[in-house]
Amino acid sequence: MPSILLLGPSLSAVSGVSTHINQLMGSSLAANYRLLHFQVGSEGRQEGKAHKIWRFMFSPFALAAKIISESPDIVHLNTSLEQKAFWRDAVYFMIAKICQKKVVYQVHGGDLPQQFFKNNRFFSAILRCVLSGSEAVVLLASVERDAYQQFACFKSLSIIANAIDLDAYRDQTKRPMASELVHLGYIGRLAHNKGVFESIEAINLLHKSGDQQFTLTIAGSGPAELDLREQVKALGLDNVVCFSGALFGQQKMAFWQQTDIFVFPTFHREGLPYTVLESLASGTPMVTTRVGGISDVIKDGVHGIFVEPHDAAGVAAAIKRMTDDRIATQRMAAKCVARAREFYSVERLASQFNDLYQSILS
Repeated sequence: MPSILLLGPSLSAVSGVSTHINQLMGSSLAANYRLLHFQVGSEGRQEGKAHKIWRFMFSPFALAAKIISESPDIVHLNTSLEQKAFWRDAVYFMIAKICQKKVVYQVHGGDLPQQFFKNNRFFSAILRCVLSGSEAVVLLASVERDAYQQFACFKSLSIIANAIDLDAYRDQTKRPMASELVHLGYIGRLAHNKGVFESIEAINLLHKSGDQQFTLTIAGSGPAELDLREQVKALGLDNVVCFSGALFGQQKMAFWQQTDIFVFPTFHREGLPYTVLESLASGTPMVTTRVGGISDVIKDGVHGIFVEPHDAAGVAAAIKRMTDDRIATQRMAAKCVARAREFYSVERLASQFNDLYQSILS
């Protein structure tokens, strides 16, 4: 049986890449391949500074030992075009190639290649060598494909979108948006570039205009949490906006069940956020932006409404539009569920990677 060595964070880490690797390892791929995991990066680790330095220095040797002992047919690197991740994983790429292994290089968001090293031709040449030297490069979104095709030549360049475990949502009963009070929700990392500040300001604009039928639940944790709480307090929205902390399992399912509209006006360098797929699967229409792979998934006016980044007034107008026409918004909810089931199942993900692995091994 062929073996695949998947490189990524700890399988227990709260990470989109960890979710992706867990999905692959728990999918039908396991019937056709021996799926192995090699942990990289700091996510999911509890380590001090000394241990981090030790890991940084010796993990390439640990990878080489893993490759020699397990002899995988393919090394599947999961990375992103961010400075720290790229240089770390470029070393792992080199180790795999020295060991004469075929490499799948999967990019989970980050900068587009033309922007990554800006005008530094030497470093751009290194990136180009890594991409063209991989047996396959896998991206999440069509906007990425266009940029990558202009940047380098590839042996294989594919788009394989993220997936979601739909079984968790099949028995969920969605509360219809019928009451006077409309429940808005955000779930994810609390960071300045995720559009959460703009969402709070949108609620403020709606309330100032006399439209006080909205509440906003912010779920998650992150570096901007204190600033977000201060913004809520300064605007006098303590009784309107609540912070629930990070949610998992049944608590997360309850969040989606109780949320009428997912507010996600991100301007982060997204790949394809799992929260967007969760929103689809739960039948929660969204207000979001055309960032990364989101525009591949969401059709404007069908599954939600697109707004421009940094535009709190636009977010407020989109929320108002969706609540003023609740019949249309309920149709959006049904179309969200249908789209998730048709295009974003783990079975589809496994099938696409099975085809990719087979093409490399044949």
